[in-house]
Formats: sequence, C-alpha cells, structure tokens
Amino acid sequence: MTRIKFCGLTRPCDIEVVNELKPDYIGFVFWQKSKRYITRLEAKELKAMLSKDIKAVGVFVDEDISRVTALLKDGIIDIVQLHGSEDEAYIKEVRKLTGKQIIKAFKVTPEADINKINESSADYVLLDAGMGDGKTFDWDLINNIQRPYFLAGGLDCNNVSEAVSKLEPFAVDVSSGIETDGLKDPIKMREFMSLNNNIGGNTL
Repeated sequence: MTRIKFCGLTRPCDIEVVNELKPDYIGFVFWQKSKRYITRLEAKELKAMLSKDIKAVGVFVDEDISRVTALLKDGIIDIVQLHGSEDEAYIKEVRKLTGKQIIKAFKVTPEADINKINESSADYVLLDAGMGDGKTFDWDLINNIQRPYFLAGGLDCNNVSEAVSKLEPFAVDVSSGIETDGLKDPIKMREFMSLNNNIGGNTL
C-alpha cells in the first residue's frame, strides 16, 4: 500500500488534523529559506503533540550534520530527508551517528542520472521537480527507477490517484497541494486522505 506524507506542517492546528487523519509521515522543514521553516523549539512543541503512530521527518538542505543528528537523538524527528547536495559520505555519517532512516531527495529532469538515484545508499529516495515549489515533473522520466521512492512535486487532490495508479510509489509526499493561501487547509487534507483510503493510510 502506498504510504502518505504531509510535509511542511507549522502550526498546532495542523498537528490536530493529522492526528485525526493518520498519514504515515509528516514533515518539519528546517531550511530557513522555506516559507514553511520552523525552529527547533517549534518542532519540539509540535512533535510533543503528534500521535506516536506518525513518523516525523526533518527536511534539511545542506545542513550541518551536528544539527541534524541532535534533532534525531533528541527525538524531535524520527527520519531525515536531505534535499540539498549531500553526498554519500554525508549520508553514511548521519547513519553511523544515529542509526536512523534517511530519505535523499533528487530533482527529476531529462538530464537526471537515474543510476545515481538507484545507487544512493539512502534508505529511500524522494523524487521531486524542485525544492517544494508545487510543480510536477514528467513521470515517464522515472520508468527505470528500481527502488522504493517517495513521489513529490505538484501532487494534489486532482492528480494523486492517477499518480499512485500509474507509478505505484512507496509513498506520496504532498505540501502545497493541501494548502490554501500558504497554510495547511484541513478540508484539502481530509480530501487528500479520503481519495487515498484504498491506497494508503497509516500502516507502520
């Protein structure tokens, strides 16, 4: 079954909704250039509210390893998502220091090196059109992906069912597709989960 990740949560009311809906994962963004950026303290407070059945993913872009590992060791996040130029050495160091799961994001373009994606030592890869800008990419470009992946990039209530039916990803990752005016929209969150009742839901 395809799992579901709601990314970019920033408010207590967002947590209240996901606790009701039970996606498999939620994401906290620690990249300061993102409009969804939250601080360590904010993430700690939100994680304390989060149902134990839902895994919290920390999203980073070329962050200092010490900060990443501290958030993992302190239980503020459960999984790391690397969205920058982090290399194999970086991935191996985080794993050695924490033993936690790692998701490595890749931008999918016609020039993307599919072999590099397949060979990444990360536990999972995430395939996106960019840096969480809500755009889709040509799904035909990932026909040769030979490993479980998170599908991101422009997913919303209008196209997620088609995406899952066509691609059968390990998980779908949505952020802007469940927002209105830049904030998470409970109605869209519920609709997204409703569309996926036969696809995903919390299976951890």
